[in-house]
Amino acid sequence: MPSPLNPDGFLKPITDYKQLLFYKKTVILYDMTFFFVNRYLERGDRTIDQMVQAARSGKQNIVEGLSDGMASKEMAIKLLNVASGSLKELQEDYEDQLRVHSLPIWTTTHPRSKALKEFCFANNEVEQYTPYFDRWSLEEFCNTALTLIHQADKGIMSYLTKLEAAFLAEGGIKEQMSAARRRVRGY
Repeated sequence: MPSPLNPDGFLKPITDYKQLLFYKKTVILYDMTFFFVNRYLERGDRTIDQMVQAARSGKQNIVEGLSDGMASKEMAIKLLNVASGSLKELQEDYEDQLRVHSLPIWTTTHPRSKALKEFCFANNEVEQYTPYFDRWSLEEFCNTALTLIHQADKGIMSYLTKLEAAFLAEGGIKEQMSAARRRVRGY
């Protein structure tokens, strides 16, 4: 009889989300955002809560989605999409900060863009970023956050593609439960 840890059963093992690079990047983004709003925004600014909540939602919906994914690919897909939407909201806030301060977004043609992208790609632990929180300018802080957001979202989209393929191949939980019952009953 299949158990939750049996890959032949309908309940699949929970993905160790803490090892996923896109999750790690959202942890960094949460800590960065918490520091950013306290350093750069004035107390009472509603943007503080909105940015922190968007960063938190990006992270927490990955946790919930992948935990719920044990029983429901549909729920995992929905919650990972919510995580992606929250990151896009956070992206907009960081872009707004650059725009209102007349600072550039470091597109691929910016001289520091490639090095930043490589730094963010290679560094996936909060501890690798915290020494810079006090040193980065507003421009550096926002562009680092934007780079991490892009990388995290790309990872989420890639994971969603895998979930979609698994759903198409295996069906949803109800289909899998019915198939498991038929196997147990011998028909």
